[in-house]
Order: sequence, then C-alpha cells, then structure tokens
Amino acid sequence: PGRGPRVWFLGDEAKSVPRHSTKEGQIDPLSLKEMLESIRNKADVPLSVRSLSFLSLEPSEMDEFVQLHKQQPVKRQTVITCIQTLKKSTSDDDGVSCLVIGTESCHVYVLDPEAFIILSKMVLPSAPTMMNVTGQYDVEFRVTVACRNGSIYVLRRESEKPKYCIELSSHPVGLVRVGKNLVVGGNDESLHGFTQKGKKLWKISLPAPITTMATMDLPTRGFQAVLVGLANCEVHLYRDKNLLSTIRTPDAVTSICFGRYGREDGTLIMATKGGGLLVKILKRTAAFEDKDSTPGPPLTQSVRLNTHKKTKLYVDQMMRERESGTVMHRAFQMDLSRLRLATAKAYLKALESSLTPMSSSLSEPLKMNAVVQGLGPSFKLTLNIQNTAACRPVMNLAISILYDETLYKMRTSYMRIPLLVPGLVYPIETFVECTSDRGISDIIKVFVLGRRQVTYCRFLPL
Repeated sequence: PGRGPRVWFLGDEAKSVPRHSTKEGQIDPLSLKEMLESIRNKADVPLSVRSLSFLSLEPSEMDEFVQLHKQQPVKRQTVITCIQTLKKSTSDDDGVSCLVIGTESCHVYVLDPEAFIILSKMVLPSAPTMMNVTGQYDVEFRVTVACRNGSIYVLRRESEKPKYCIELSSHPVGLVRVGKNLVVGGNDESLHGFTQKGKKLWKISLPAPITTMATMDLPTRGFQAVLVGLANCEVHLYRDKNLLSTIRTPDAVTSICFGRYGREDGTLIMATKGGGLLVKILKRTAAFEDKDSTPGPPLTQSVRLNTHKKTKLYVDQMMRERESGTVMHRAFQMDLSRLRLATAKAYLKALESSLTPMSSSLSEPLKMNAVVQGLGPSFKLTLNIQNTAACRPVMNLAISILYDETLYKMRTSYMRIPLLVPGLVYPIETFVECTSDRGISDIIKVFVLGRRQVTYCRFLPL
C-alpha cells in the first residue's frame, strides 16, 4: 500500500495474465479478452477498472487501448466507505489506536498507527457502510459491520471471514453498541436489539424515519442508552426498548454526539438539517425513569402488591374448599343448570307471546318496537323497523294491523314498507281512535308480511 490509504495497488488479475507478454505483444487483444473474461467469471478474483473498460470496447478499438496502457502497471482502485479506531494493547483513553478501514472492494483493513502497514485483512460478502469496533488488537477484538446488502456481519481476531451474520428485514441506517448488545435502526421506522452473536432480543416501532443514532454513556452513573434522531424533529432516548426521554428540536437532527465538552461530562451536541448547532448540558440531578410507552401490560403490573398475611378465617375456608371441593362443584353445576332452564323457559314464553322484538326468520332478520303516544281517545302509533342483517337489504314487505273494530278505529291498517337498508331505523306512523265509551281495552296485533309468510308479529296492549 502507499502512504495514503485511499488507493491500493492490488492487481489480482495480474497474477493470471502475464503482463510482460502483453507489453512485448506476444498476446493479441482477442486472446487477452478471452483470458480476462474467464477471470471475471471467477467470483474470487475481481478485475480492475482498466480491465473492465477493455472488455467493454469493440474489437477495432482494443489494439489502440492496449498500446496506450500497456506500459502502465495494473492496479485496482477502491475508496473508503467507513472508518473506525481500535485500541492497540490497552483500553486507556490516551492509548495508541489502530485504524480500521472499510472499503468499496468489500474488505476491512486494520492499519498499524506508526508504519501504516496492514496488520489484518478481512473479507466481507458486500461493501460495508457502517462499522462498530470493540476490544484491543493485541488481546481480542470484534468488528461489527453493516453492509450494503442489508445484513450485519461480526468479524473476530484471526478470522478472515465473518463469524456471525444477522439478516434484517430492511436496510440498516444506524448501528451502535450498548454494553454487550447491538442496537440497529432500520429504514422501516423500527429499532432492533441483538446480542453480539446475532440473537434477536426485541423490536419497537418508531413514529418517524431514523436520521442518526449515537450512544449515551455515563460511566460515573453506570448508565448506557441510545440516542435516536428522527425526521419529525425529535430525539428519543432509549434504554433497551424503553423510552426514557424525548427532546424536541426546531429542525430535523442529522448528526448527534454525547460526551465530555469542556468541564461538563454530559453534553449533547446536535447538528440540524438546516445547518444549526444545538448544545444541551445534562443536569447533575437528572433521573432516568422508564416510561410506559410500549404496547402491552403496564410496568406497574409487575410490581408486587403489599397484601396482608393469611388470616385464620382464610385458612379455614381454604381447608373447607379442599375437603368439600367435589360437593361444592356439584352444587354449582346444579345451580347453573337451573339458571339455563329458567332462561330457556323465559325465551320460549317470549316467542310464544310474540313479546320479543327480534324476528325469528334468518332470511329476513328484523327488529321492531312500537311506541304509543297520547292519553285518548286518539293515539299515535309509531312502529320503528330496523334491518339487522350485515349487508343484505330487505324488500317487498308490508304491515297489517289487526284490531277489534267495535273498540278502535284506525286510519290506515295496511301499509307498504320501503326497502330496508341494514342498520337504519325506519319509523312508520298511524293513528288509532277509541270509539267505545265502556272504558275497556283490547290487544292490537301488528303483522309484518312477506311474499309467502308472516315474517314478524307483535301484540300491543292498549
């Protein structure tokens, strides 16, 4: 590698193609194209940009391209996609750190901080986008990498390939470590918790997309949490899956950092989308309490109640129930059977006397109640009819009223019912006049008639 870590002279295809033969003209361009195509078909040998450009040319342009570039060494360029630091031998704040670099060529390099030589090289299935490093290089370290293919890989010391793989349902937009667990933010407005071996612990939904994430660490209190910036101009503080606090900002936060600033250990610095900078200092008397914001049973449900001790009466009743459990169960079943019998008799009586307000027809389910208004001798009779079906209308119905003509006189005793839409109440009105002066009353019968049968019957005592 050169002094700058941006360009790496690798030239993997130079191992398979004799470069001196190309310089001296011993290989014609068509043969060179066939060799490069065979190399490209191998998944473990990527080609350089120059070789890919050569394969895209027409046969008439290949000779000119070879003459122009044959004196230049073969190299493959890549760029840095993410970078982190790794302690060399001690975990002190002023200890020497190594550079950990993720590149577009799906490699992770650990560089020596003094000579800038490659101490370790690891290969990933996809290009890395975010990285989290913990441990010391000389002892043991873990590199957690979120890749462009939507998966998270865990690299360990003396391992060139990933040790664990975490497959996500959406692409990750944030990756932080809290203790021994990983907290990953997805672009589907969700927050996930995983162990360092990839086991899923929890998942919560957020009210807006995630813009940035950071760790909030207070070693003096032994407190660790996750700061999540959202697109709705809010910053949420989570400990595990519990929401501790919400900070509202005038603009959406794009980057966030928590740590020591000057003489204050707990300082939160936020950069907004519009170019603003917000600085907030944590109070020394601040208390963090879990809020009951997640669905499910409240947190107070897990608190044990301060109940009284068992009294002698309670113990006696418990012993009685234990000894006479069979007799008590039989008595309960007998009372339950009697209750069911009484309910069935009352229902049968209501059906026989037509006092029930519901229709017994399944094809035309109706509900009707009658209201009599007036003190006499003239009364207003209002019949409220409702279709109780879920989605089927009822049509072609009529109402016929049967009464004693020596006692009552009715203006209209036969009426057509319009189409009944489910759920609506249709009032139908008529007037009844008492023609007798003997002071006696009788029952007026209301029949709801269908095409072939009586759908409903109602008796009204006046």
